[in-house]
Amino acid sequence: MAMIEVQKLHKWYGDFHVLQGITESVNKGEVLVICGPSGSGKSTFIRCINRLEEYQKGQILFDGKDILDKDVNINDLRAEIGIVFQQFNLYPHLSVLKNVTLAPIKVKNVPKEQAEETALQLLERVGIHDQAHKYPAELSGGQQQRVAIARSLAMKPKVMLFDEPTSALDPEMINEVLNVMKDLAREGMTMLCVTHEMGFAREVCDRVLFMDGGIVVEQAPPDEFFKNPQHERTRNFLKEIL
Repeated sequence: MAMIEVQKLHKWYGDFHVLQGITESVNKGEVLVICGPSGSGKSTFIRCINRLEEYQKGQILFDGKDILDKDVNINDLRAEIGIVFQQFNLYPHLSVLKNVTLAPIKVKNVPKEQAEETALQLLERVGIHDQAHKYPAELSGGQQQRVAIARSLAMKPKVMLFDEPTSALDPEMINEVLNVMKDLAREGMTMLCVTHEMGFAREVCDRVLFMDGGIVVEQAPPDEFFKNPQHERTRNFLKEIL
């Protein structure tokens, strides 16, 4: 069964019809890369999946359940569908360790000692175990983004959403974040990644989805997508970014 099913999804901002009837499904363990020009609806699409954006029409099922169902607790949903943003959104007044433990303690009532133990394991997993007691301002952009990933993982999500996680980083820091994402993919995490990092897409993802004007223009496994795009719009886009 699909982990996420999106059926005829529509979203408007005022008169602007940003998502125009998207139907997609994502299986457990699948890594989906979503690309497309600015304003094509990519970020809005993934933000609808954990209800950071509300949509006006259509349906999203997560683990077989409608995410708008009155029985769905929005905090529980967001714990199961983690998201990493372009900006790191860390709390500047809290240490790295406290940034990672805050939500498990407050939302999931995890005992402090247990939350800290898990946080230190996750910081080791993303390669910054030695930065646990520093503050975000003392870290590089790449390190801050890895803290943001550890913070999401601390909630033990079933799905991870990445919204252009490397676009605010200096070029030399991009790989350290992509390497963490590659490890997560290899470990079987279900991932939806809005990104223009096409090397990552070629190496790791199961499917590339190309959006433009609020619709899915084309989707295919990476090999096929890059070597034999079917639509002229896709071909033009790839010429620009490759």
